[in-house]
Amino acid sequence: MDRPRFFTPSEVAAHNTAADLWVSFLGKVFDLSPLMDRHGGDVLMLPIMEAAGKDISYWFDPETKDIRTYVDLQTCCQRYYTPRGRFLHVPPAGPRSDWASDFGEPWWKDQSYQVGLLSSKTRWIRIINTLTSQEQRLEVCSEETLEEIRQRYLRYNAHAHSYTWKHNGEVLDLNLTLEENNVLDEDVELEELRLDRDMFTPALLLYFSDDLTEG
Repeated sequence: MDRPRFFTPSEVAAHNTAADLWVSFLGKVFDLSPLMDRHGGDVLMLPIMEAAGKDISYWFDPETKDIRTYVDLQTCCQRYYTPRGRFLHVPPAGPRSDWASDFGEPWWKDQSYQVGLLSSKTRWIRIINTLTSQEQRLEVCSEETLEEIRQRYLRYNAHAHSYTWKHNGEVLDLNLTLEENNVLDEDVELEELRLDRDMFTPALLLYFSDDLTEG
């Protein structure tokens, strides 16, 4: 089974148009652009369009993984909780002749839209090229391995595979996460001490080797 890709909230937020529409919920990241292509003229897509690039976990019950419900005090009937208005694949409040329920899986249960997982905790790191003295700050997912972080860094250095990665003098294992490589996340401690986290961003040092392999 392929390892899922992790995304930061800022990466999800970048996909915030009708033509490029992502949302996150319950730890998953969905690309709803194809859904928008098929139902763009449907008024029930408006709440989804308004949520483009955002986390909509509050729409869902974390236990059932389905839309939240509540009991209407006037009718004593169970209703779907849709604070932004009813959206695509949510049944109407009462019987309607124009409601077609033969669409199969509702979009929030259709795994074909899922592109990855939302990081539960992101981290900032500094990557310093000791050959050129260039430094790059990156926001990464705490769940990512160093190899996956290196893939992020390739946009800044196409020869990233030609370097040995180190931290505190130790060679890093690219198959492990930052935490597993003893690059500890000290955000909580720094916050308790009221210290600026930007001043203590961990640095990964890149040492050039002979191979000029392009990523």
